[in-house]
Amino acid sequence: MAEKLRDLSQPIDVPLLDATVAAFYGTGSKEERNAADQILRDLQNNPDMWLQVVHILQNSHNLNTKFFALQVLESVIKYRWNALPTEQRDGIKNYISDVIVQLSSNEASFRQERLYVNKLNIILVQVLKHEWPARWSSFVPDLVAAAKSSEMTQQKIKELKSSLNSEFRLIHELCLYVLSATQRPELIRATLATLHAFLSWIPVGFIFESPLLETLLKFFPMAAYRNLTLQCLTEVAALQFGDFYNVQYVKMYTIFMMQLQAILPPGTIPDAYANGSSEEQAFIQNLALFFTSFFKNHMRILEASPENRAALLLGLEYLIGISYVDDTEVFKVCLDYWNVFVLELFEAHNQMEPAASVNMMGLQAQMLPGVDGTITAVQQRRQLYSGPLSKLRMLMICRMAKPEEVLIVEDENGNIVRETMKDNDVLVQYKIMRETLIYLSHLDHEDTEQQMLKKLSKQLNGEDWSWNNLNTLCWAIGSISGSMVEEQENRFLVMVIRDLLNLCEITKGKDNKAVIASNIMYVVGQYPRFLRAHWKFLKTDMACDTFLKIVQKCKRKFVTQQVGENEPFVSELLSSLATTIGDLEPHQIHTFYESVGHMIQAESDNTKRDEYLKRLMSLPNQKWAEIIGQASQSIDILKNQDVIRSVLNILQTNTSVASSLGPHFFPQISLVFLDMLTVYRMYSELVSSTIAEGGPFASRTSFVKLLRSVKRETLKLIETFVDKAEDLPHIGKQFVPPMMDPILADYARNVPDARESEVLSLFATIINKYKGEMLEDVPRIFEAVFQCTLEMITKNFEDYPEHRLKFFSLLRAIGTHCFQALIQLSSQQLKLVIDSINWAFRHTERNIAETGLSLLLEILKNFQASGFQNQFYKTYFLNIEQEIFAVLTDTFHKPGFKLHVLVLQHLFCVVDGLTEPLWDASSVPFQYTDNAMFVRDYTIKLLGSSFPNMTPIEVTKFVDGLLSSKHDLPSFKNHIRDFLVQSKEFSAQDNKDLYAEEAAAQRERERQRMLAIPGLIAPSELQDEMVDS
Repeated sequence: MAEKLRDLSQPIDVPLLDATVAAFYGTGSKEERNAADQILRDLQNNPDMWLQVVHILQNSHNLNTKFFALQVLESVIKYRWNALPTEQRDGIKNYISDVIVQLSSNEASFRQERLYVNKLNIILVQVLKHEWPARWSSFVPDLVAAAKSSEMTQQKIKELKSSLNSEFRLIHELCLYVLSATQRPELIRATLATLHAFLSWIPVGFIFESPLLETLLKFFPMAAYRNLTLQCLTEVAALQFGDFYNVQYVKMYTIFMMQLQAILPPGTIPDAYANGSSEEQAFIQNLALFFTSFFKNHMRILEASPENRAALLLGLEYLIGISYVDDTEVFKVCLDYWNVFVLELFEAHNQMEPAASVNMMGLQAQMLPGVDGTITAVQQRRQLYSGPLSKLRMLMICRMAKPEEVLIVEDENGNIVRETMKDNDVLVQYKIMRETLIYLSHLDHEDTEQQMLKKLSKQLNGEDWSWNNLNTLCWAIGSISGSMVEEQENRFLVMVIRDLLNLCEITKGKDNKAVIASNIMYVVGQYPRFLRAHWKFLKTDMACDTFLKIVQKCKRKFVTQQVGENEPFVSELLSSLATTIGDLEPHQIHTFYESVGHMIQAESDNTKRDEYLKRLMSLPNQKWAEIIGQASQSIDILKNQDVIRSVLNILQTNTSVASSLGPHFFPQISLVFLDMLTVYRMYSELVSSTIAEGGPFASRTSFVKLLRSVKRETLKLIETFVDKAEDLPHIGKQFVPPMMDPILADYARNVPDARESEVLSLFATIINKYKGEMLEDVPRIFEAVFQCTLEMITKNFEDYPEHRLKFFSLLRAIGTHCFQALIQLSSQQLKLVIDSINWAFRHTERNIAETGLSLLLEILKNFQASGFQNQFYKTYFLNIEQEIFAVLTDTFHKPGFKLHVLVLQHLFCVVDGLTEPLWDASSVPFQYTDNAMFVRDYTIKLLGSSFPNMTPIEVTKFVDGLLSSKHDLPSFKNHIRDFLVQSKEFSAQDNKDLYAEEAAAQRERERQRMLAIPGLIAPSELQDEMVDS
């Protein structure tokens, strides 16, 4: 039976094929299904199987068999179409078109065969991608006559549009004919859907110089066609043609608004959405799209004449109502428009008023007389929209998104730690809302302030009290920080904080009070200017996170003796240290210590600073001395889990202070350093022996995890100090020799599961910090970590993820700052380095791939200038080129595009400077005149074998284009980008990663624009600019 089916020299036995397909989908035994699966796979893989497709489609009555045949056909069209003879291509085209038209010609057959017709349509589209318009220019007339009885390059889009323009008259006539002549609901809906798809393409005359708009507005009030009609009207609203069709747009909008009021009264929208059917909800979604499209493109023509302004304001009223609908997608559509609308009004004012008045008084323009004594057009617009803008402020306040969330979670050792959760969607929404509210605030500070205080008073009188309402209000208040002038901001905040404190007093319940208190902290933390003016507010009991944020902005205030004080606040704080931290959790104590570190760092007197540090560290140092003292009597004390926890806690406290105090932490680290290394080594040996005895499961026990936490914290403390001690490199460098055995050699001695990845990042930081001074230590570092780490990470792409990234960061530090050390490696060792870099950039983990590519680029440039370039490139040039092309043309590696291009550009440019041939004369029969000629030939062969679907002419043209544009990076990059988009692998995919560099430049321009507008970048986000001197 199977052999009979596999013999394709005669027409296939369709009943037998039906039975095989039925067995595959059936409920028979597993063996039967597997046998059927194997037969179908063999048929699919047979290159002649597609010739049987028409025979199967004509004779089979089983839908699954037809689908199987269409799958075979689809594969041929996708991958072998251009290789088929013309008559076979024409035969397929005609057959598919005929079947589609035949099945769609009457309602009964269309309903019955709907799935089959849909699949045939998909096949036809695949054919059109190859054939139309170049080889099948008559496609549209052919289809219309019968009915009456991918990712593309920019060039392709132009061709399709021009072809459609010439053919659209027929489609247009057919659509109008159907809409005026038929009563069949299905056909009307299909016609409206067709129009919707075509409206953005067609010549404008077909829309405005025919009965099309009238016909659409006639169908709009009918519930059955309302959504499709609205989608068509939205497409029309999105079109722009200068002023030519203004009259028609005004007429369309006016009739539309009259009809809409009968369908959906303006004040009822959120309720109508909440209680509506899915069809009614879709209508409100479509309504948002219509209004936003119309207003973006045609608002000015409605403003222009007084008789249209009422309808315009009513439309804005509708859109504000839709913005209150409880649906994220609908809100996003509205929010994007509000942001554009408000920005446009703001920019007009910003240009009108001198920069000084923006800073002095916001944008509260007085009614300035224009040249002719009338109010300027800009102010007329602001007057016209003052009502909607006021409602918009309330909308932004009521629906303000969450800025970011700080969660308190438990780590693997049961310690409480802070973790910032970033929900990207919510954060993006917050950013847009905040920006919009800042523009609204600049347009009218008084109204913004009144709206916020009004909302707050409703919290106080209980009318509007809820956690969510208070949260959104306080996020909104925090979001406009920096947009008002300081005097107004202070006055406003005093009222806000007074009301919030009153609310906390009158509200019952511990949870309620906690929510109000956290909101007070949030608001206060967003306004550093206010805090500097009212700095005594800082002495109140407040959350550790907010305390840290405030200290970073106002640290000078704490070490300077203020009026009416006996000593600086920092000294007062240190005297009562034990009491202050008595009730705090360990993670809060660490944050508190980091804050005090910032204060001490602001003290310029060395003696005072060292004395403050000694007082700050007295409690942890006392405990440390006690533990080390007991350990000198009996080493086993260090194995007690409570003692291990204490050691960890002391180290974390040290790290917190080191991070904020920087190089001035030197006296403290000197005190604990050698004892700390001894404890590290002991714990490391304990971990290794426990894992060696207990096997892989031992590494997951709480005891081993706790010991490793101490090791990691030790490494983190040293790395933090080295990293921060930038002004005093000689200080940090003296800590390196004592670490060589307890940390570096220990890493090599450990079993793989006991090796800490932080060792790699610590030495990467040390090399980045001390650069060439580390040259003589590199061989020892290389010997200790290179081979043993590579064995851990090259078995697969998953194990030891932390070690991977940190290993390549270390290698990059060596390549950048200690390149001489790489030249001195043996050829086997250098090959290991290059192989590991190739392995890194083949990695699908983006960070690792990018580190590998950056490192490769640096090494290539260093070798080019080293005097060893001929030997190096002769050994590695072809291998690197091949590897880079492999990842460049692999869609999983799109994010690395920018670096792939830079490496290729370097390779093609370096060729000209090499004096020895890159080819092996013994194995290459043809003698090339120079390296450039050889590389051209090699690259054409390499790409020709990688892209069998591209012709030799296309490949040669691409390679010649690369060589001719190699000295002009933008042209070189665009040439590669076009090649990738045209290749089969990248077509029909999201290729935004190929344009990442251009996007980054755009982001920087946007940041500069934001810096020019007060408040747009929050004061709490501005680092050096806001810190007091």
